[in-house]
Parts: sequence; structure tokens; C-alpha cells
Amino acid sequence: MKKWTVRAVSLYVFNVVVLLLIGLLMSSVSVGWNALWAAVILTVATLALKPTLLKVFRGAAAKSAQTRTNVGEKVVQYGLVFIVELVVWVLTVWLSGVDVRGWFWGYVLPPLYLLIAWVIYDLVDDRIETKAGAVFDTVQSKVKGGRTSTTAASDAGASAGQGAATAAGREELDDGLTPEQRRMLNEL
Repeated sequence: MKKWTVRAVSLYVFNVVVLLLIGLLMSSVSVGWNALWAAVILTVATLALKPTLLKVFRGAAAKSAQTRTNVGEKVVQYGLVFIVELVVWVLTVWLSGVDVRGWFWGYVLPPLYLLIAWVIYDLVDDRIETKAGAVFDTVQSKVKGGRTSTTAASDAGASAGQGAATAAGREELDDGLTPEQRRMLNEL
């Protein structure tokens, strides 16, 4: 649950920034305070709708893949991703207060900006989610009453154990289990 919460919140913040940048860079798109609600729609569409649409479109395109050249297949794949971005953008505009003027400048160009932004997010999402997870843990510990000396000591021990867990995680076999998990499974 924490992983999905951290991912959704970090993507939401990223989407707010991207929507504000689109509003600043394009005179045909007016975002303003609507970026807060539009980012909710954009985040939900990105997490839920985008994978489903890509799967459906790629499945349909795969039926005729053997008749295309390699270059043609790449063009089709990029076109499918753009169509999905376009659907997500249109839904965001319709369900939020984002004001769009002009067909090309308002509906065709912003999905390209979203695509570039999501490529950037994909490159840095692990670091963003790690930082957001640390912030989430800090806030959660403060909400639960702060740290005591025993919890700080146990956290220090857990941090030392995480290094060993990471090393053990690298020793995974093709079954995806760590040595510790494999030992526990064998004991059952």
C-alpha cells in the first residue's frame, strides 16, 4: 500500500509541475489553479487507463505487425503511444477546468509535451519515489508520536540489516526469491 501511495503522490506532484509548465509555455492552454484537479485526473489516467489502452492498442497492432518493416513497426508503436497520450490529455481537459484554444496548439501539441515529461519522469522516478518514501516514513513516524531512543536504536539496526538484505537480494536466483525467503520456504 505504501509503495502505491508514494508512487501516486510523487506522480501527482510531477503532473502538477508539468501542467503548470504546459500552461506557462503555451498561450493556447490555460491551466492556473485547475492544475491541482487536472493533475488528479492525469495521475489516475496514467496509473489506471494508460496501461489498459496501451495493451488494447498494441494487441490490435500486433495482428498486422508481420506486414510492416522495422521502421514501420517503430512508427506504429510511437503512434500508439501518442494516441494514448492524446486520449489521456482530452480526458484531462474535459474533466477539469483546463482551458484549451485551438485544435493543433491545444489538443495535439500538449500530449507531445506530456510524452516528453513522462520520459523524463521514467528516467528519474526511482529516485523521486525513494525520496518521497523517506518523506512518507518521516511524516508517518511523527504522526505516531515521534521517535524514542528505542525506536531510533532499532532503526539503526534495521538500516545495518538493509545493507545485508540488499546484498542478499543480489544473490536471487531465477525464481525471484532471496536466500532468506528460500530458507523460510524450505522450513515450511
